[in-house]
Amino acid sequence: MRHTLPIAPQFYVTAPQSCPYLDGRKERKLFTALQGEGAQRLNDSLSKQGFRRSQNVLYRPACAECSACLSARINIDDFTMTRSQRKTLKRNAGLERRATSPWATEEQYALFRRYLEHRHADGGMADMDTFEFAAMIEETPIRTRVVEYTDCETGDLVAVCLTDVLDDGVSMVYSFYDPDRPRDSLGTYIILDHIEIARENRLPHVYLGYWVPGSAKMGYKAAFSGLEVYVNGGWEKKRDSSEYSAQLHPLSNDPISEQVANIALPDGRPLRALKP
Repeated sequence: MRHTLPIAPQFYVTAPQSCPYLDGRKERKLFTALQGEGAQRLNDSLSKQGFRRSQNVLYRPACAECSACLSARINIDDFTMTRSQRKTLKRNAGLERRATSPWATEEQYALFRRYLEHRHADGGMADMDTFEFAAMIEETPIRTRVVEYTDCETGDLVAVCLTDVLDDGVSMVYSFYDPDRPRDSLGTYIILDHIEIARENRLPHVYLGYWVPGSAKMGYKAAFSGLEVYVNGGWEKKRDSSEYSAQLHPLSNDPISEQVANIALPDGRPLRALKP
């Protein structure tokens, strides 16, 4: 009798490169392709294990000497709006939300370029052309929406978020906004509105990407109550930021082979269970 093993995703590791969040450190990513009929289930499962999506790839930090990057999400039931966040909602009351299929437009790209030039001129996306932008928006094998925010008075597009719909929440893949409206705190507003989107769809979480203790670029995520981080194979309520300093220790990571073996597939089995 012939026996065959279930088809499992293959995982790879990138070469070390400069960390965009912490000076003097190197980053590596563990990644796998997101394709085929099981793409949605795989994305749902790995998102719960700290992975993020970029086009048709799922990735998670796998640095040799650091584990400071922590996947973060907001637990909707534990979220309470602050006074400052209420003011942000009030200031943006004149914006209209529209969720569409993932289709790139010239108006989106123009806003994206302005955002990068003002906020991330030296970042990894600074040289992204219109075709690469279209690929970022449109190359998705799962349930994805482009959430646009327009000014009701002028009709101008002021903010955009590429958003995945998971079985337990919405994942904010990438957002950008008008850099000429700093007082409106549009980045915070987009998150607040995604909390509302999750509530409207009875989904318990909003996935924010990675929170990095000690990185000024990521500090804004810690301002949201109900924040949970993925640590040592499970989600926990975020503690005081200083308590995560040990994550910078070179012995804080398991070997890559062990990390991969412990990844759970959509049916709940770890990858190690598929080994012959």
